[in-house]
Amino acid sequence: MSASTTAQPQRAPRHVHPGRAALLPALGGLLLLALLLGVGVGSVPVPPEIVGATLLGRLGVETGITPSQQQEAVLWSIRLPRVLLGALVGAALAVSGALLQGVFRNPLADPGLIGVSSGAALGAVAILVLGVAPLGPFTLPVAAFLAGTVTTVLVYRLARRHGHTDVATLLLVGLALNALAGASTGLLTYLADDAELRSIVFWTMGGLGGALWETLLAAAPLMLVALLLAPWLGRRLNLLALGEREARHLGVDVERVKRVAVLLAALATGAAVALTGPIGFVGLIVPHMVRLVAGPDHRRLLPASALGGASLLLIADLLARTLAAPAEIPVGLITAFAGGPFFLALILRSQA
Repeated sequence: MSASTTAQPQRAPRHVHPGRAALLPALGGLLLLALLLGVGVGSVPVPPEIVGATLLGRLGVETGITPSQQQEAVLWSIRLPRVLLGALVGAALAVSGALLQGVFRNPLADPGLIGVSSGAALGAVAILVLGVAPLGPFTLPVAAFLAGTVTTVLVYRLARRHGHTDVATLLLVGLALNALAGASTGLLTYLADDAELRSIVFWTMGGLGGALWETLLAAAPLMLVALLLAPWLGRRLNLLALGEREARHLGVDVERVKRVAVLLAALATGAAVALTGPIGFVGLIVPHMVRLVAGPDHRRLLPASALGGASLLLIADLLARTLAAPAEIPVGLITAFAGGPFFLALILRSQA
């Protein structure tokens, strides 16, 4: 048999844009830099070698570098849980935004559309006003998470008819329940006394100042599960972008994809908001900015959004801690100042 008949056709190599190929390594480097700055910069400077020596010392590894007691206490008890929380929350919000933008097929969608943020805020404010704490320091985050999850489930159930979930109906139901939750939160705020009102105001601004190892370890599994499972939806969301009918013809279980995407977004956002309060615009800005470089492929968009969201929130928190030192600006205000003009620019660009 001749070589010409046995030779197999060669598949042409797929061309990947250099910017897209370098995006994940670049975002990984940015996240590492943000982590080092987050744990090192502050009223008590902690150089990178001290960070490494402290972490290795906790593992029983001798490095020859001895951090001071103050540096070790600040790093381990204050900065490290705060930075890890910021990275997880930023990644969770950004991935949730990317998932919902894929489901709604709209780059202006964000996690707030499914009611999880407003529901979590209602749960937290109710605990602050009622003054009950059966679970101690875990009461507020647990109540916020459960209220956000219940609101999202209610939105999804009300939007579902005859085994089908219409995206437009899901959006409208989400807006309606967001309004009801917001009104209920406003009523509780009106009934609060001065001390409760102060707590409510600070919580609703969003911040990482209350990071504790205990609450971080309790909520981290929920965010990590969502972050690890989200890439499984990448190819399916790519096909869903063609339209629901086309995706069904290509073998995609459209209803299952919607259900899993909304569930993962609710888990990630609910756990994040429960610990930090509502932090706006991360779920909107990051996926859109990443999409400009990575393109619409969700297989690349979702992990890139996780890295970008973690980096953005860590940088915002660093600014929140240092711009008005020794005072601290709520990080939700920093993201709002950055996200408001960006959102306005998106609207004007879409109308051009």
